[in-house]
Amino acid sequence: MPTYAANVPLTFYGGLAGALAPFACFFAGVAALALNGAPDEKGFWPILLAALTLGLLLARDRARYAEAMLDGMSQRVVMVMLCAWLFAGVLGAVLGASGFVGALASLANAAHLTGGAYVGAAFLVCVVVSTATGTSFGTILICGPLLYPAGGPANAAPAALMGAILAGATLGDSMSPVSDTTIASSGTQHVDIGGTVRSRLAYAIPAGLAALVASTLLGGNGSPRATDSQQFAPGAVHAAPLLLLASPALVIGLLLAKRHLIEALLLGIASAVGLGLLLGLITPFDLLHIDATAFGATGIIVDGMQRAVGVSVFTLLLVALVGTLQATDAVDRLVLAAQGKASSVRGAESWIVGVVSVAVLLTTHSVVAILAVGEFARQTGERFGVSGYRRANLLDMTVCTWPFLLPYFLPTILAASASKSGAAFGMPAVSAASIGLHNTYAWALAVAVVFAVVTGYGRGREVDADGVSNR
Repeated sequence: MPTYAANVPLTFYGGLAGALAPFACFFAGVAALALNGAPDEKGFWPILLAALTLGLLLARDRARYAEAMLDGMSQRVVMVMLCAWLFAGVLGAVLGASGFVGALASLANAAHLTGGAYVGAAFLVCVVVSTATGTSFGTILICGPLLYPAGGPANAAPAALMGAILAGATLGDSMSPVSDTTIASSGTQHVDIGGTVRSRLAYAIPAGLAALVASTLLGGNGSPRATDSQQFAPGAVHAAPLLLLASPALVIGLLLAKRHLIEALLLGIASAVGLGLLLGLITPFDLLHIDATAFGATGIIVDGMQRAVGVSVFTLLLVALVGTLQATDAVDRLVLAAQGKASSVRGAESWIVGVVSVAVLLTTHSVVAILAVGEFARQTGERFGVSGYRRANLLDMTVCTWPFLLPYFLPTILAASASKSGAAFGMPAVSAASIGLHNTYAWALAVAVVFAVVTGYGRGREVDADGVSNR
């Protein structure tokens, strides 16, 4: 086995430019695919392989480069995220198969919500689903095709409605204790998830209320119009699926009580399966059965786990790429730069927000951006007495803005794709740029981040488990 100096920074031909060249390759490839409507993370796998190969060719010590890739993939926080996605995928699949989301959508229509009122209701539905499942992507893919077409009969403004669906998914993702960004931000700052979520509510709730009001106003004041579809008719409302709200509520309650994430998710799955079977919404055959024609097993559980395959492989490859950058002295340079320029708590927080913004714009992936600058944020924040909860919140809130606003990021691309489902109901497809422009929560959250840093709002109340508070 080749030997290498693990304590020596990884260097590249071309210096820092050589170290960043693989990221430039990745960014260019992802941007090209996203702008051409790449449907999911699987399309990015070849781009990542190309970027990793380019990095290997530019690395002065290729064995060290390979080990740095493995170090990036083997981080405990990455494994926690993969487990969370797998189990959250199963929970989401059980809820979907039980008619949970459909019942919420039908309930909104049964209340005769139209125009802006319907847009506001769609926002709230997506908040519930995203908070429960911890995935904005899953919320867009599940709720978009259900809620957007129903906006036709409700005469809702198309761009405002799809923007509200994305905004609700964004808000839920930023508040959910099972969100990948919540896990990554709290993990890199060495603080518990429950405390991080509780302290984040001081920012998320005001921004969410402002977003709800804005989406409602932008949604119009239309009146119902006729439709041939009975999918969302008031008579189609069934109360039984709504009882499954107990399952995501159990998961959130356990995590807020500082129980283990894996415990909470497994108990949530067990309760959802139990309720679904008891209420007759699903059958044992639905959960798992043998498909002889495909020579394998299939069902809700298998389908739920398969939902996590794309994002899991994508994340593993991307954190491998980030691991190669972490093996250099680039992060140390950033820390030194911050130490030399930041002279106050406000300055340190500004550096944290600025650096993670650059990282997420470069990598186009929220979690990877957090992982890439997590140590930088921890060291810079600790130097100025910024608490772990505060650092985690600044990281998480920042990465919940740009990817949900700009048209070449996956959330806006997926939302644009989901808007194609409304043609039969008189709802036109909406562009990714227009949807991002109407994501009222991401805009409100961006304002909240700037306000919190400039004014110090929330700074003194965030004391972590070690008693660290902002000075």
